Amino acid sequence: MRIVFFGFQRWGTETLGALLANGHDVPLVVTHPPSRNPADNLWAASVADLAAAAGIPLVECRHANSPALAEQLAALEPELLVLSNWRTWLSPKVCALARHGGINLHDALLPRYGGFAPINWAVANGETQTGVTVHRVDDELDLGDILLQEVVPILPQDTATDVFQRTLPLFSSLALAAVDALARGSAQFTPQDRSQATFFHKRGEREMRIDWSLPARDIHNLIRAQSPPYPGAFSHFHGQRIELLEAAPAPRDYRGTPGRLLGTPDGVVALCGPPGPQGLLIETVAPEQSEPMPASQFFAGCSGYFD
Repeated sequence: MRIVFFGFQRWGTETLGALLANGHDVPLVVTHPPSRNPADNLWAASVADLAAAAGIPLVECRHANSPALAEQLAALEPELLVLSNWRTWLSPKVCALARHGGINLHDALLPRYGGFAPINWAVANGETQTGVTVHRVDDELDLGDILLQEVVPILPQDTATDVFQRTLPLFSSLALAAVDALARGSAQFTPQDRSQATFFHKRGEREMRIDWSLPARDIHNLIRAQSPPYPGAFSHFHGQRIELLEAAPAPRDYRGTPGRLLGTPDGVVALCGPPGPQGLLIETVAPEQSEPMPASQFFAGCSGYFD
């Protein structure tokens, strides 16, 4: 099939690589410019480099709704637009330039977790599953009719990084399956139940800061959601910012003032809020401007409270 590809980062290279390896005709690749924001480079991989290696013309832009790009697309007469980690809204007028319109790959089980950082939000919210969805691109972000979905479990100790690695291969397999279904005329789209739709914003400092009045389960989920290479969930201890990289539920019940740090036979335990068990075993931390280290090493002989 003749496909114009829109994509960025590791998700984009995974999808574009699969399309090229399976013999699809890609006359143009559209990608975002390199970003100076560290958060945009967590899963750095260059769609531009992959296109160059394959000898494919490339357009770099933040938004792809310009008349000039539309004119270029119209001249190419694509059968399909495929989007993978394309981060801005694409106009229906642009999608209409391809015979089959556009399809997008999103790392969540739509209609839930539309928007940004869906894996991180799902782990932070204690979800037990996520997945990848292939849906039609229409005039509303992440709300187009669904073509394909595949579920990925989230296990109790999984980090966002674990889940990312588990979902990534689905971008290749589902993209190829979707293109094949469209080519054979067997594609069946299902409208999303918009009453179930949820949309999430980008995660920032506020979403990463630990509130020790929350239950231990919720704080553990937050630490899992902000696993390396993502910026870690953090708190302050004696005025120093500390990222908490690994933690686990305490093996016995501890009670007391949320934020209190205890040296126990089980290890370093931070007290959390009710309900339920209030102890969280802190395993690995990264003090400000320091390398990660065992919590028992950093907090040896210390007492006090997380701020």
